[in-house]
Amino acid sequence: MRFMNFISSLLTLAFAPKGSTMNQANPFNPQPLPGIKNIILVGSGKGGVGKSTVSVNLALALKNKGKKVGLLDADIYGPSIPRMVGCLNQAPGINEDKKLLPIQRYGLSVMSIGFLVDESQAMVWRGPMLFKAMDQFFHDVKWGDLDYLILDLPPGTGDIALTIAQKLKVAGGIIVTTPQNISLADAKKAVDMFNQVHIPQLGFVENMSYFKAPGSEEKIQLFPKGELDAYLDAKQIKKLAEIPFNPNVSLGSEAGIPIVESQHDSTESLAFSSVAEKLIEKLG
Repeated sequence: MRFMNFISSLLTLAFAPKGSTMNQANPFNPQPLPGIKNIILVGSGKGGVGKSTVSVNLALALKNKGKKVGLLDADIYGPSIPRMVGCLNQAPGINEDKKLLPIQRYGLSVMSIGFLVDESQAMVWRGPMLFKAMDQFFHDVKWGDLDYLILDLPPGTGDIALTIAQKLKVAGGIIVTTPQNISLADAKKAVDMFNQVHIPQLGFVENMSYFKAPGSEEKIQLFPKGELDAYLDAKQIKKLAEIPFNPNVSLGSEAGIPIVESQHDSTESLAFSSVAEKLIEKLG
């Protein structure tokens, strides 16, 4: 009991700025980014579930609906967006106001630490450097007018998520998970993180939900089906989509040609399009 009280005290100190209390509507006083209507966080609580793949393809699906979309790779330690959108070894320009100009790819405005450092270079940074880097991505990048800015969060529930919650007015968060309970256990932590930092829950994307063999309509469970649906019902959180496993999705990411761009009518692309439609219906 003493240990749990100690942990609770640490959480209160971590998430409540001096002079504020956790029962306030929003203790962080986050601010909107000029010109950006909706900021959406894509998280998972862990790595390896396809969070960056979902971020990229969702951004493209929103763009295909006629929206102006930016994509920010917020994973400082392991940026993968430059490879996934085919922008390796490209460097952003700088305008007359000394602001970085996002890379333009597939109609998206894209920014990542991967554009500024070599892909093999380790980012051995502590908290203050992370905070500074994220602040520069928010305020020293010429994003222009956007309907949506998609932020691909790093794995876990640490410094970067807290920094974003403190600084940015966010429309909501999407959580990516695979079907099994091992993934759900970490996704629950992402839900709790969003709740603690006052970020609205937009819903879950169940990635690699099932597999259909070529020429068959049978859904094969590559992962054991866990308790995700029961958990979402209990928490009254929406499941936005079930994205099938398809090798073409990962092949497209490796080649820098996301599946929403290369195969518009595929089951996977249509699923991402459905998520985009739900977000537009909710957020505009």
